[in-house]
Amino acid sequence: MKRGPADPREAARRAALNALRRTRRKAERSGVDLSDWEGEFLGSVETRIQTYGRAFGDPEKGAPGQALSALQQRKLKEIAAKATGEVAGPNRRSRFRRGGKDRPAPAQDDGD
Repeated sequence: MKRGPADPREAARRAALNALRRTRRKAERSGVDLSDWEGEFLGSVETRIQTYGRAFGDPEKGAPGQALSALQQRKLKEIAAKATGEVAGPNRRSRFRRGGKDRPAPAQDDGD
């Protein structure tokens, strides 16, 4: 018997729950202590996804069919990076910043 097409909302819900659980497992296995806020964030987002199918109420904060908002996805990525020992998020700086010292000064015109 053929199965019909998968429900994209259900797939997004499962993917988000798996990502949350995977992040928590990474932190436990690596011995990284998550802050109280990070632990509460993971728990509350997981509860909201299980209850409502998504972790945010305002549809403008996330893409249709997604279970996590853009900011929640970014925070989850930062927590996962912390669990693996990588530097992520606002503390990471790009080597090529706008207006940095690496750019040569513009040529000056003498006005001849």
